[in-house]
Amino acid sequence: MAKTHPEGWRLLPASGARARELQTLALLAGALPADTTIYHGLHWTRAEGSAAVFGDIGFVVLGPGGRILLIEQQAGFLDEAEHGLLRPGRRRERNISVDLARQADALRARLRPALGGAEPMLDVLLYCPDYTVRQPGTAGLDPARIVDAPRREQLVATVRALTGDTEGAAPADPARRQALHRFFADLLELVPDVQSHIGQVDELSTRLSGGLTEWARRIDMSPHRLRVTATAGSGKTQLALAAYTDALAAGRRPLYVCYNRPLADHFARIAPAGGEIATYHQLCDRRLRDAGRPPRFGAPGAFRRMEADFAALVAAPASGQPDPRWQFDELIIDEGQDFMEAWRDTLLALLKPGGRAWWLEDPLQNLYDRPAVTLPGWVGLSADTNYRTPADVLALLNARLPLPAPIRAGSPVADSEPELLAWHDEASMLEATKRAITRALGLGFRRDMIVLLTFRGREHSRFTPLEHLGPHRLRAFTGRYDLLGEPEHSQGELLIDSVYRFKGQSAPCIIFTEIDFEPRADGMDELTMRKLFVGATRATMKLILVASERAAGLLADPEHKH
Repeated sequence: MAKTHPEGWRLLPASGARARELQTLALLAGALPADTTIYHGLHWTRAEGSAAVFGDIGFVVLGPGGRILLIEQQAGFLDEAEHGLLRPGRRRERNISVDLARQADALRARLRPALGGAEPMLDVLLYCPDYTVRQPGTAGLDPARIVDAPRREQLVATVRALTGDTEGAAPADPARRQALHRFFADLLELVPDVQSHIGQVDELSTRLSGGLTEWARRIDMSPHRLRVTATAGSGKTQLALAAYTDALAAGRRPLYVCYNRPLADHFARIAPAGGEIATYHQLCDRRLRDAGRPPRFGAPGAFRRMEADFAALVAAPASGQPDPRWQFDELIIDEGQDFMEAWRDTLLALLKPGGRAWWLEDPLQNLYDRPAVTLPGWVGLSADTNYRTPADVLALLNARLPLPAPIRAGSPVADSEPELLAWHDEASMLEATKRAITRALGLGFRRDMIVLLTFRGREHSRFTPLEHLGPHRLRAFTGRYDLLGEPEHSQGELLIDSVYRFKGQSAPCIIFTEIDFEPRADGMDELTMRKLFVGATRATMKLILVASERAAGLLADPEHKH
């Protein structure tokens, strides 16, 4: 089987012409030998300024002898004129042979410097599986370089012949093949066409991680007490949303409680109306205010006192009976690893008799180093597959972090190429972070697709007082909330947040900066490991780490260090 670059294409959803190209890629990958590499443009583009280098070229096949074949696939019908084959449905006539020749000439010009001035061995092929070329002689291409509908079955043999894959053919010089691979994989930067690719990856990872939602809700028990211990990206939020929605549809009143305010705000945006959604401390505040006992946040130890007052009110209501307005049929506790054991009893006291309870947690996301809450008599369910984070990011984490057990990868993205930038002081840290942003923008990610995560908390981050980072305006939480309780952010385009606050959320591109820790003899302490795990697993397509030299030495993967 031939190598393909990039990987992960087998899991990508596709329809129409894109699906036809996937079929061709599968055919070529399965039939060509292992010393052949296929670089495909299926969901991938390369732009230089405003001009596309490859245009509509679907595949580049690098043969074992170093020969390069550009394959353009044109599904459906073509227009055939005296001056050649034309692409149908265009406002301006586009001659296929002229386009192919232009692409080939541009590629030759760029390859010569990469090959030290040597002339690349490059050929072209047009594959039109649905159309019969009536006049091959006037098509503008050598008939031997056209595979049309009657010759579909000869595609693989034709590709083999044009790439020099014949018996006795001498293999290419390893240095030449390496130069060609570096050119296609690195210098040309075949990167995700993120505008269309992100939605497809999100859709597929959501569908794949939906398995937890399905089988967790099929478990029948009485009383319903289910503890779900699941890794990042396994579908915990989907499960919480499904349980919340099920309760509303059945006429039950749900309560969703988490620890982090950003996660509660996010859940409130995606959940249907009805029920109650709050962080634990928001719930304390609301219940106490409803009882006419508003907390005094300015006093020392205000939050501990609020927790105690809330617990006392729930345990011994003034009327002697639980307030029915604060009783629920469904209790969903998210981020359970961040909860205290005393909170468990207070929350369970809010359940009506016969009420159902869910406890969702991930010990690897325990950033506050709290002891695990015991749940005697609860049924346990575990899930260790992450469908959200690119597979090569998980491979890096499995190799570099002292995880208790490897995390299984289920993401369709397998070749995101996580990157590492090192810094040695504050000034170089800021510069490296700016370079990471430039890198992400160059890969095609818009600013609203990028999140800058800081390893330090908001109170101690070097970025907190900054409004700009180079030309980039930062959008940061101000620490204040508006009259409707929504968090206020500064007026910027690039979101910056701490790893603590962003837990439970994700973004296509994560730049994880300010990473710094003192390596130990055994690598790193457990809390550092968890922070690195949480920050890295927020990425759905691209991860760039910006770490101090001492931390980078422990995290570095030789293939991805810059």
